[in-house]
Formats: sequence, structure tokens, C-alpha cells
Amino acid sequence: MERTLIIIKPDAVEKKATGKILDRFLQEGLEIKALKKFKFNRQQAERFYIVHKDRPFYKELVEFMTSGPVVAAVLEGDDAIKRVREIIGPTDSEEARRTAPNSIRALFGTDKGKNAIHASDSPESANYEIPFVFSQLEIF
Repeated sequence: MERTLIIIKPDAVEKKATGKILDRFLQEGLEIKALKKFKFNRQQAERFYIVHKDRPFYKELVEFMTSGPVVAAVLEGDDAIKRVREIIGPTDSEEARRTAPNSIRALFGTDKGKNAIHASDSPESANYEIPFVFSQLEIF
């Protein structure tokens, strides 16, 4: 069993899509091991997305992720990281609508920045991101 982190971004929370998104993962056979709603402060968002620090979109990403509440979950299942990445679709929501029309980003995202959801992209990312958001006491 593998674990991964998802974060339903402020745009999807504002659209009240949280329940539909979480249900999609449950329908795909993944289990929710931890769940919480919170709001990133600037310092937390900067640290969470530190891997993107030198990219041109970093400042905009931090501003967006601090603009409203998010919902984070630890999902568990066989090959969870790969499966979740397939379910969420391409980073750019417009591309997702063309190539993966039933993906979460196609259904709930707006564009490349406001794309509804973050998901760990590797075991290394999951190992950094899960404890960043959740303590061991919060995960079942």
C-alpha cells in the first residue's frame, strides 16, 4: 500500500467541489487516511512549494494557495501516487479537457494555475508533503 497527498486548492473549495472530488477517489478504490481543512499562511506555502522557488510562477502560486482555505487528504491504495496523478489529469485544465475529459482538473479546474488540485508526483514528494501537512497523530 502506498500513500500520497492531495490538496484541493482554493478555487475548487470555493466552487464547493470538495465532496465530489473526494468521492471520486473513494469510487476509484482509494482510502482516505487523514483529512483536514486549513488555510496556508505565506511562509507555509513558500516552504511547501520550495521546489518551484526558481520558476516564474512561484510567486503567483504562493499568492493563489494563500487566497482561501484548502482541503488536504492522505490517500492510500495500491500504486496510489500514479493512480491519483491519472485521476487528476494534466496540470493545465484546458489541456485536461482535451486529453482527459473526465479528470478532476478537466471537470473542476480553470487553467494551468487554478487547476483545482495538487497531488504528490513521486514517493519522495509524498514523503516530504504528508508530514508537512499532517502529524503522525492525525493519520489513521
